[in-house]
Amino acid sequence: MKAKLLKVLVTPTRSFNVREDLVPNVINKWHYHPEVEIIQVHKGTGTRFVGDDIKHFAPGDIVLLGSNLPHYIRYDDPYLRVTESKTPFATVIHFTENFWGEQFLSLPENASIKVFLEKARYGVVVEKKYSEQISATIKKIRTTEGAERIIALLECLTAFSKMEKITTLSSIGYRNDFQLQENERMTAIYDYAFKNFRQKISLDDIAAEAGLVTNSFCRYFKSRTGKTFTGFLIELRVGYACKLLIENRKTIKQICYDSGFNNFTCFHKYFKANTGKTPQQYLNEYLEKE
Repeated sequence: MKAKLLKVLVTPTRSFNVREDLVPNVINKWHYHPEVEIIQVHKGTGTRFVGDDIKHFAPGDIVLLGSNLPHYIRYDDPYLRVTESKTPFATVIHFTENFWGEQFLSLPENASIKVFLEKARYGVVVEKKYSEQISATIKKIRTTEGAERIIALLECLTAFSKMEKITTLSSIGYRNDFQLQENERMTAIYDYAFKNFRQKISLDDIAAEAGLVTNSFCRYFKSRTGKTFTGFLIELRVGYACKLLIENRKTIKQICYDSGFNNFTCFHKYFKANTGKTPQQYLNEYLEKE
């Protein structure tokens, strides 16, 4: 088995795909596809896996995922019960790098876009100061037709390529090795971790969920993600703690235990190691931006 290849449908009248998701189900399986993908979140929160990167996402977030980059996006539990809404949870765009012809990106005028798409093979997240401009071009892609739609996509990619700082998601050392990736097993591991990360998860428990003995599981997970399961679990808990801090409804000590940490000192240590800030600094910076 290998990472699931997702077939993106394109209609006879359109050369690339644009959709609005009225339910929070942005293909919550470990998958990849040859198409480049742009995702703009309008509503809901959750966790985003891109290659070996784990991050919390929130409304306003925009990411571009390069060709054949494995990813897995999961909304938080309260949103998974939504069957349909009147306003979209996300806008999703898929296009192949050569849909406008084999030579288009080789034109000298498009050199910056070509360089950007190469970097995007690791995934790119849009910083807030660029969000408004790129959001406007995404809306144009969604609302126009014909040649104007293609022009809007070109404007969007041009805006991406002009960002002064490009923050990639997956590490450069991440291997897109689809012959070894096992979609069903990785999805089972992620699903189990999401359901149980707020409590203790032993290596024996997660190994059994994956159908492996403990030592084999540890080697398997490290080879697929580039990190230990314990490190992955800490990142997942820290990401959830970031979400609770932003909601600002609980004390930091409550957030520590609600996120699955059973030691306040360890919580501070791991939080700072993963975010570069203490929980209080993280909260203060968020409140200053509001």
